[in-house]
Amino acid sequence: MSTLLWPPIAVPDLEKEEEVSLARELRWLLDSLQETLASLKSGLEECAELLAPKEPGSTLVLSSLRSENLKGFITRVGTRIVKGDIQLRLPSLPPPKGAASYKLSISTLPSAPTITLQQLTTTRTLINACLDVVDATRWTGDQGNADFISGQMKLLHENIQEAKGALKGWTDDQKAWNEETIDAKAFQPPLPGNVSFHLSVSEAAVLLNVRTLEAAFPNTGTNTPLSFVGASGGGASSSNGAGTAQSYTGFSLRERLASALGGQRQAFHDEAHEVFTYRDQEVMVKDKVRVESQDPSLMAAMAKLGALERSIALSRRALGVVMGRHEEDEDDEG
Repeated sequence: MSTLLWPPIAVPDLEKEEEVSLARELRWLLDSLQETLASLKSGLEECAELLAPKEPGSTLVLSSLRSENLKGFITRVGTRIVKGDIQLRLPSLPPPKGAASYKLSISTLPSAPTITLQQLTTTRTLINACLDVVDATRWTGDQGNADFISGQMKLLHENIQEAKGALKGWTDDQKAWNEETIDAKAFQPPLPGNVSFHLSVSEAAVLLNVRTLEAAFPNTGTNTPLSFVGASGGGASSSNGAGTAQSYTGFSLRERLASALGGQRQAFHDEAHEVFTYRDQEVMVKDKVRVESQDPSLMAAMAKLGALERSIALSRRALGVVMGRHEEDEDDEG
């Protein structure tokens, strides 16, 4: 079926009518986008509320699968971890005399350093930036300027994608565990020098990796836990004033003797044969335990950000079609 105009319209008149029709459609779309922006602001405010530092916070249970290697909990308030007790049972981390496990307790002292989930800080910053963009677009910008609205919608889209990516985890700007260290004094008693405690966010869940470390000497082809520098970054101390180095590893004499005789216990994890730079030292990971705990608030925030991302993508596509920017939209989607 075809649609014909009768009597026929001259080509110049037809082009003029098409321009008038597109202009009307563009005005209508720009007006409707104001409602879309209001809806986006409501959704962004819901996401901000889910990540807000509200007491008593979210208490997350931590438990290693099919083993007793790690048990405990942490409490998250906003972007901070304010409380937590972790019980560890690792071969390379012997418990104190009379105890069945090694306990790590997050300090609740006011003077203690804060443990912050940087990915959540990034997400909150991006959400607040999006709210500012929405307000600027609705109240201070030229609502009838299609180029201005298109630019603002693109900025919103990019910020929402980055916020969602931060909750999803493993983005390009996310630091590795050995580059993002926690102050030992954030724990009471302080975190041992041979233990790495690393928190991150993956797929809207809080991910904890605890590693026990030993000094590595790749130039000799061996590794040894002797003379490992303490968590404070200081060198080995001397008990007799003669400069005799002490071991800060926490490893038992039996393990050190076995290592010296070439009978070191084999490690079974994905980082067993890698060398990392941790606190300006080359180290190897002796034991590693990974625990993931689903956080309902983070899951809800990521789902809402995903819905907002799809909504704004549709609006941008519609605006691009009316403005004749088909190729630009294809590049954005790719």
